[in-house]
Amino acid sequence: QVQLVESGGGLVQAGGSLRLSCTASTRTRTFTNYGMGWFLQAPGTERVFVGAISWSGVRTSYADSVKGRFTISRDNAKNTVYLQMNSLGPEDTAVYYCAAVFGLGDVVVTAIDTYRYWGPGTQVTVSS
Repeated sequence: QVQLVESGGGLVQAGGSLRLSCTASTRTRTFTNYGMGWFLQAPGTERVFVGAISWSGVRTSYADSVKGRFTISRDNAKNTVYLQMNSLGPEDTAVYYCAAVFGLGDVVVTAIDTYRYWGPGTQVTVSS
């Protein structure tokens, strides 16, 4: 079991940056055994993949729409994963969710259905 809480969302002008954080609380399993991912959901649309990172942090994967602009990282000592978002545009406006999957090895997981644990989300709004 793991509980996830996102933070760092807010209102930013187009071209600006935000860094989202997702802190995990786990009693019986170590954070390093969880693959982590970020997803977004814009109003009236399905939740979609943004980026993911493996246990070790060595492997990452990104949606084409964010490659070169977003960077995912993790600090296992702090049980936290980050999403650095640069060059934001109005199309990035959405609720951003952190997700975790346990025990699949040091691989990147991009499939939304594979993730079992989800945070409540944080709103990111980019004004034009």
